[in-house]
Amino acid sequence: MTDTDLPAAMAEPVTRVRGGWTSLLFLANIGLWLGIYAPIQVLLPEQAELLDSANKELVFGVVTGVGAVVSLFANPLIGLASDRTRSRFGRRHPWTLLGAMVGALGLVILALAPSVVVMTIGWCVVQAGLNGMLATLTSAVPDRVPVEQRAQIGGLVGISQMLGTVLGAVVVTVLVTSLPGGYLACAIVVVLGAMAFVLRTPDLPLPRAWRPSNRWRDVLAELWVSPREHPDFAWAWSCHFLINLGNALGTFYLLFFLKDSVHYPDPDTGLLIMMGLYGAALVVGGLTVGRLSDRSGRRKPYVWLAVIVMAAAAFILTAWQTWPAALAASPLLGVGFGAYWAVALAILTQVLPAAQDRAKDLGVVNIANLLPQVIAPFAATIILANVGGYPGLFAAAGIATLAAGAMITGVRKVR
Repeated sequence: MTDTDLPAAMAEPVTRVRGGWTSLLFLANIGLWLGIYAPIQVLLPEQAELLDSANKELVFGVVTGVGAVVSLFANPLIGLASDRTRSRFGRRHPWTLLGAMVGALGLVILALAPSVVVMTIGWCVVQAGLNGMLATLTSAVPDRVPVEQRAQIGGLVGISQMLGTVLGAVVVTVLVTSLPGGYLACAIVVVLGAMAFVLRTPDLPLPRAWRPSNRWRDVLAELWVSPREHPDFAWAWSCHFLINLGNALGTFYLLFFLKDSVHYPDPDTGLLIMMGLYGAALVVGGLTVGRLSDRSGRRKPYVWLAVIVMAAAAFILTAWQTWPAALAASPLLGVGFGAYWAVALAILTQVLPAAQDRAKDLGVVNIANLLPQVIAPFAATIILANVGGYPGLFAAAGIATLAAGAMITGVRKVR
């Protein structure tokens, strides 16, 4: 099928998006990431310690790991479903709102969880719902944003991820200090962000005559993207995976790092300070690199720059487990990750195999975001216990990040 045969909803966008649409996408993403990372950074570790203080690292690792496995299936499957949805309300918006509602339900379950088992179930529900929302919000970029604007929008998406993390830490450590209240506050923010985007932005529906195959074998076959047929997609996916693995190894256990290795007297406040520095630097990196990349049309040099800066942050904490080192590493990691995200979404959307499968293929891309959440908790548990403790953990983060720079070299379609 040629591009001229595609319905309008699948056509390559040519009109630049305006500030109102961008702002609503930004707010919806902030709510999404707040709902994911406020629990990961603060609430889940605290709940793990409350329910089983002797095995808090193991409980946290198991809960986040099992939840991440759920996300691996939810993201591409819901993306595939949205690609095939012919609702008069559009193909993405119904799934965005449903995902937000399911995610909020999971956060309510966590707020009431009396045991590790219920805590695990609640987090799995959160991951299923919010990863459905992630699949459709990510697809909004290639659906609506022309290529020459994607690095700037990608930078804002990256900023929303980290701003959601920072604001989540503020919400659950300053504004709402109880564990149940923190979860409920996250649920409210997630739903409000999704509703604002769904109700105030357009979502072109597929024509009723568009009838993709409903044979289950054909549907399942669509989930596979052949690295041999689409090598640029495979190289970009590998880079994205390694960047996120390095970031996960370096950030998942920061609260315990501040408490048990740095011995910072108030770990919650320390984490908030680190996240503030991280978030401010990420905004600078994302906005600056997004503008420069779109202006020049080049993407890969900014990935290499981001990789070097992020690896440097990891190796600082490998050498020194001190509060000053943590303060130095935080903005370095932030500016590097912001620079990477500014070009990452542009690169990944430029190497998608087929316009009619955008959400499904971006769901496969999002596995590169999510698989590290499965691997990192278990790998970190092993490293902390047997391979050098926190210095070994941060060294592994730096090595994974450097390897990402090698992967992006293989992408030929993007400069």
